[in-house]
Amino acid sequence: MIRYKKDTDNIVTLTLDMKGREVNVLNHKLSLAFEPVLVQLKKEKEAGELTGIIITSAKKTFMVGGDLEYLHKTYDAKEIFGYTQDLKRFFRTLEFPGVPAVAALNGTALGAGFELALSCHYRIALSNSKIRFGHPEVHLGIMPGGGALVRLMWLLGIEKAFEVVAEGKRYTTKEAFELGLIDDVADNQEGIINKAKKWILKNNDARRPWDRKERVIPFGSALELDIARKIRYMASNLSQATRNNFDAPAVILQTLAEASKVDFDTASRIESRAFTRLVSAQRAKNMTQAFWYDYNAIKNGAYRPKGIGKFRFKKIGIIGSGRMGSGIALACVRRGIDVVIKDVSEAVAAKAKVVVLKDLEILKNQGRLTKEELAKFSDQIKITEEAKDFQDCDIVIEAVFENEKVKTKVLKETEANIDEYTVFATNTSSIPISTMADQAKYPENFVGIHFFSPVETVPLVEIVRGKKTSDETVAKAVDFVQRIKKTPIISKDSWGFYVSRVKNTYLLEGIELLRQGYPAALIENAGFQCGMPRGPLAQTDEIGLELSLSFETQAGILYGPKYIQHPAVSVLEKMINVFKRVGGHQKNGFYNYDLKGNSIELWKDLANHFSITQKDCDVEEIKDRLLFVQVIEAAWCMQEKVILSEAEANLGSIYGWGFPSFSGGVLQYVDSIGKDIFIEKCKRFEEKHGPRFKIPKYLLRQEE
Repeated sequence: MIRYKKDTDNIVTLTLDMKGREVNVLNHKLSLAFEPVLVQLKKEKEAGELTGIIITSAKKTFMVGGDLEYLHKTYDAKEIFGYTQDLKRFFRTLEFPGVPAVAALNGTALGAGFELALSCHYRIALSNSKIRFGHPEVHLGIMPGGGALVRLMWLLGIEKAFEVVAEGKRYTTKEAFELGLIDDVADNQEGIINKAKKWILKNNDARRPWDRKERVIPFGSALELDIARKIRYMASNLSQATRNNFDAPAVILQTLAEASKVDFDTASRIESRAFTRLVSAQRAKNMTQAFWYDYNAIKNGAYRPKGIGKFRFKKIGIIGSGRMGSGIALACVRRGIDVVIKDVSEAVAAKAKVVVLKDLEILKNQGRLTKEELAKFSDQIKITEEAKDFQDCDIVIEAVFENEKVKTKVLKETEANIDEYTVFATNTSSIPISTMADQAKYPENFVGIHFFSPVETVPLVEIVRGKKTSDETVAKAVDFVQRIKKTPIISKDSWGFYVSRVKNTYLLEGIELLRQGYPAALIENAGFQCGMPRGPLAQTDEIGLELSLSFETQAGILYGPKYIQHPAVSVLEKMINVFKRVGGHQKNGFYNYDLKGNSIELWKDLANHFSITQKDCDVEEIKDRLLFVQVIEAAWCMQEKVILSEAEANLGSIYGWGFPSFSGGVLQYVDSIGKDIFIEKCKRFEEKHGPRFKIPKYLLRQEE
């Protein structure tokens, strides 16, 4: 597990190599393995036989985290506090044997892995655009627990330390070096070790900045008036940005402020208490469930069709050179897949290549790509106006205008130039997959692959299975999505599929609140306050009022006599047919827009056409309504088998339309507030507002 090697200069190299794991993880097994090693190192120091320590890894990564499973399961504050104090003692022992220690970072170091690196006196990293460093714990609703926050404060100052931990960014080697997280860079493993030994031989002072008499936190502490004012300003901005829905960033800032006023060991105990507070809270459990357990279940193929070998894609065809097509192309070439982009002419298709190369140039400047990789990626993109160039593609994805006739035309043109082994995927958010598949030569190879805009930043892809889509095609679609580092969820071909169907309930509830006489600004702010990325009226403008209405039309066709029209439909019809306001793409909707298509204000005539009659508004009830309708619709999707797993439902809701991540997702939300409370409120809302708040049997069974 830990290999020990000493050279003639009495420098010991410790190589981490956990058995049975692809990566090193800092859990109790590794801590126990370190104990006798640290005892031996202390003896060697006392005997004058130790000059320094180098810690490196035999894996491709250095170390990627701590014992998250243990932290997820326990609610015992005393136990959690003891865990983090034990971890701190381990790092402090490593830091304080009286000789310099160097972290030789041959690969990615994240979370507790980077805390181990920070407990060393010096950090040298491999110059590789693919490796990452940092503390992403905030994305799980927690913070580092092994002393990283305090160490970063002493190394970088309060403001930079807050940025590193509260943003949870994974830094490239170049970014980490420029920020000061990394002290030096080498081109290969041998170079890292050589530099580490040279540094040790030149630096025999093993005291960290916080252990010296002249200790000073860079840029000052919260005891100083200017810094105290700066922290208050940061807290105000943070509150505005998060709307106080996320605990971790605020706790991190508060911890830094308090820790800056005391000595290192006291500061470490303050950090442990803050860590305990976050880890034992329900929101952290929600986020860990979504972003660790649900995410890894999907990543590891839990919902991929079984018994089908993994498919490796070499060449992809893309029809359409707009932002969606170029975004898909960018995702493909970054993963080493050749791309053929087709449009009505080579000149039009060439525009997509220009966009892709511009985005790649930005990544190169950030240190996320090398110059050589950029040149290689450029060669992987071919532009064409001929469908015959798709002949050797493994999959062809159309990303053309959302029109069934247009999509069917490019389908037939493409199928005339591909064989029965090629997958054809349509990128649609609303057109039924099975209907288009009826026009296909190979309907078993036809599948929906629904990307979300912007492709570059949205991590979700919804794979929509038509009635004739084969298991093999679905499996290939999953493999493709994972190959381009996206998260796939699989849904059935039903009205709105999963993402659009559930998202639309949020939009309709906001519109219904408008119809009922609530002020539009209040509705939009309530959407923000409950954790959604935008208000429901703004999101309706974004997708288009006609598309929102079309989902209700599709639902009416599917359910027939059982269908109960949503009361918000009358508002949509009035906006579209009477006022001719159809959404942001036409620069008119619930909002007014500037010439560039940016929303600038709510439409001033809204209050004239939809009178404000609700004077005494219960904002908490409005927030509940906006969230509850989404939960209920997701439960209907589970009951109707539109989506088959809660993990996909939860992660799909967060990644797909921005359901509050601190809730753990649209179904986990029920557990986070309590099932009894949720059911009681739904019954009250059903009596007051109608059958859209009726609880599906799926949720009642969950209650039983």
